[in-house]
Amino acid sequence: MKRNFLKALFGGVVATVLIGIAPLVQAQDKGLVAISMPTKSSARWIADGNNMVKYFQERGYKTDLQYADDDIPNQLAQVENLLTKGAKVLVIAAIDGTTLSDVLQKAADKGVKVIAYDRLIKGSKNVDYYATFDNYQVGVLQASYIEQALKLKEGKGPYNIELFGGSPDDNNAFFFYDGAMSVLKPYIDSGKLVVRSKQMGMDKVSTLRWDGAVAQARMDNLLSAYYTKDHVDAVLSPYDGLSIGIISSLKGVGYGTPQQPMPVVTGQDAEVPSVKSILKKEQTQTVFKDTRELAKVTVDMVDAMMSGKTPTVNDTKTYNNGVKVVPSYLLKPVSVDASNWKKTLVDSGYYKESQIQ
Repeated sequence: MKRNFLKALFGGVVATVLIGIAPLVQAQDKGLVAISMPTKSSARWIADGNNMVKYFQERGYKTDLQYADDDIPNQLAQVENLLTKGAKVLVIAAIDGTTLSDVLQKAADKGVKVIAYDRLIKGSKNVDYYATFDNYQVGVLQASYIEQALKLKEGKGPYNIELFGGSPDDNNAFFFYDGAMSVLKPYIDSGKLVVRSKQMGMDKVSTLRWDGAVAQARMDNLLSAYYTKDHVDAVLSPYDGLSIGIISSLKGVGYGTPQQPMPVVTGQDAEVPSVKSILKKEQTQTVFKDTRELAKVTVDMVDAMMSGKTPTVNDTKTYNNGVKVVPSYLLKPVSVDASNWKKTLVDSGYYKESQIQ
């Protein structure tokens, strides 16, 4: 009798406690955030995805992270599928930001919010916010490094330079190129920098899908057509994956020796192979974009929207997607070379030193 009484008593207590806890657990589930990334071929996109999943889950959101293998129909199908799963927010780094209008209209019809992540989604009114880095400044940093390394401000020259651009379906590629040319074009106009191939403008220098093999093949052609006797002194490369291909091409014809030193070669994303290349005195510079910070900004945007608040932005003029100016938050990129890689990349906790050396 006593045992049954105690069992009933404690059973009631446990049930009451569990009932009390249940709403608390439920309150921590803020809903599903769908994350669509373009590819795993670049280490930075893997880091972006992992960082967002971590920060969203810390805030009580469920996440579904998908990679589209740089295949546009694949990304469209993935986004459609994420909508059917009941996502409350879509965070999309688009392969081609002009292809998403129809699926984003479906998202809007369901009341789903959309954040363009690091790549602007063009041609759609249904883009709520844009989280990115100051992409124009990325190009400025790359070109300013060339300017400094060649002592162009001091009147040195003429030097030979070749220009590479990013993928023509990525809006950022135009900002990178325009930022770089804001620094380089005056020297090209004055003759202090010479583009022997005369290939200038994104219609001539772009590299579809940011493909390093395509960049390597183009550099091969440039070297054989224009540099059998002349030395190339600088190569503007907007991304580390292209830089590695360009460097392979240069090494293939004898650059990187005391007799034929490497040109200045820029890059972006501070990927491990390129940081190692910088330490080997092959690539010269890269631009670091701390994807941890970009992920945090994105999570803050989502949290604000889901709480009925207005997300913090710091740019309401620059990013016109053809239909509207998308309110944006821009983070600052950092130039990295052999002099500051450890402080910037290792001391900040972004990499372990063992990953580099």
